[in-house]
Amino acid sequence: MITAPCQAEAQPTVLVVDDEPGPRDALKVILRTFCKVRSAENAKAALEVLNREPIDLITLDQKLPDRHGLDLLIDIKHNSPDVEVIIVTGYGSLKSAMEGIRQGAAGYLLKPFNVNELTTLIQQTMEKKRRLDFLRQCLRTLPDLWGSKEESARAWGDVKAGYASLSINTQGDAAFQQDDMNLLPLLSDILEAADRQLLTHSSRVSFFSTLMANRLNLTTSEQKSLALGAFLHDIGKTSLPSYRFSEDQVLSSGEASVCPEHSERGARMIAPLGLPIEVEAIITSHHERWDGQGYPHGLQGTEIPLLARVVGIAQTFDHLTADAPGRIALPLDAAIRHMSAQSHTQFDPLLLELFLQVVKDSPISPPTLDIAPAA
Repeated sequence: MITAPCQAEAQPTVLVVDDEPGPRDALKVILRTFCKVRSAENAKAALEVLNREPIDLITLDQKLPDRHGLDLLIDIKHNSPDVEVIIVTGYGSLKSAMEGIRQGAAGYLLKPFNVNELTTLIQQTMEKKRRLDFLRQCLRTLPDLWGSKEESARAWGDVKAGYASLSINTQGDAAFQQDDMNLLPLLSDILEAADRQLLTHSSRVSFFSTLMANRLNLTTSEQKSLALGAFLHDIGKTSLPSYRFSEDQVLSSGEASVCPEHSERGARMIAPLGLPIEVEAIITSHHERWDGQGYPHGLQGTEIPLLARVVGIAQTFDHLTADAPGRIALPLDAAIRHMSAQSHTQFDPLLLELFLQVVKDSPISPPTLDIAPAA
């Protein structure tokens, strides 16, 4: 059985990265009351500390003498994705804050910072890190999560109990039984534990899918299933060891290439959770193609569930248009031309026409701060 780490565990180790002695020393004084503190005056020294010892969290100045802080952040999140980063800078702007969050920073504070805000943000970030570390351990050591329904149910029991003990907003495992939307924080954290970019992709696909809901005259129940199924469409990829969204190559069709088995694994994974049957159908069938050349079952045309056809279009659109590490986004017009060329082959032609019209007409932008869809 997997057990959650004790709440009263050893103090976290924080690395303070700042080229100015005054702010660096001030942070060290503030943090050493509840953290082990290391410090570095530039990017090179910070990387040396990271290579030398385990670090839980970094406070990162945005302006360093040898590198821009955001460039260092990208390297840190690529090489040490489990390390949390909070940007603390006197040179910030809304644009740089949003870019820092997009690149994986857990938070952003401007100098001169409020001590209470800083300590609260660090404590909240460490609470989240404990949850994510617990889930990373589960994903590595509980293959039964995507095994048979009986095996998966037992594994989920361990996961939910451990997660509830680490989550201040849950009332124990019973809270997970009241409404399937109560599972969203756990499922969102599972996606982030595997790869934060997987979470942001899933959030955007859910956003694009729900743009279609009103045009399709879906019932409230169907709209809910569409939003949730779109959010979970790639949850099977959390079963892959060391999965990285940036290495999930996008094929010429606009689909990601890693592990065709992920759709069936994902469906097995969520089977014991009591989610609507339409959610499982989306996860299973979002890679089926209109011409029958998709997977896992080679369904053709209207044999493919309607909501899965919508999510198949939305996830391809996001792969083509979203900025992500290791990928070059297409302009909207180019993405529309690319997808239009695959009408009647990869996509339901009527749904594709409607989706592309909705995208062109919509004044709404997808979530910019990479927040999972609300219940």
